[in-house]
Amino acid sequence: MVKIYENYLKILKNIEKTCNKIGRDISEITVVAVSKTFPVEVIKDAYDSGIKIFGENYAQELRDKSKYFIEYDISWHFIGRIQLNKLKYIVPVSDLIHSVSRVDELEKIDLLSKKLNKIQRVLIQVNVSGEETKSGLKPKELSDFVYKAKDFKNVQVVGLMTIAPFTDDEKIIRNVFSRLRLLKENLQKDFPEINHLSMGMSNDYLIAVEEGATILRIGTAIFGERKYK
Repeated sequence: MVKIYENYLKILKNIEKTCNKIGRDISEITVVAVSKTFPVEVIKDAYDSGIKIFGENYAQELRDKSKYFIEYDISWHFIGRIQLNKLKYIVPVSDLIHSVSRVDELEKIDLLSKKLNKIQRVLIQVNVSGEETKSGLKPKELSDFVYKAKDFKNVQVVGLMTIAPFTDDEKIIRNVFSRLRLLKENLQKDFPEINHLSMGMSNDYLIAVEEGATILRIGTAIFGERKYK
């Protein structure tokens, strides 16, 4: 049996140690427990271990789990690839959507948010590495996209998100994270509300902390390996 509490405590201690080393405050950093494919019983164990923020990749799974935990003080983040016809399941329950990269997504999120009398917080996904298999804007497209996003009154861009290449080469990972941080710093000259950097997962989260991440998306290191059907 996976010991979620021990895993989570170890991650927090690693983050704290890294923050102390580089002079960051651990309170700047949010850990999102990526609970995709895990059943509600596992999420309940994680909640009882002190985890209150969960990330889901699939819209219907997010909808169903949020219904089960409706009485719990859980913050849900949507971190997966967006399908327009599934946003109706995402917007009503998501405190933060990590993966926006198209204007039609902004339009649909804005429309749904207006009906809910909600300001939906979002992150813009940037394909810093340039990998064809990854979603996201090219870095050169980012500034224009942020200006367009300002037209949507019920959408608030609060930061950027990226996924590093799956590699053991720390230099490659660090380069991706540092480039996203620089993109954020440049945007903040005109958009000071863009504060967050969602980057870093189970295999590279400490590098992300060193490069300025404010949100870490950690699944396997908390829950153990997934068993896909």
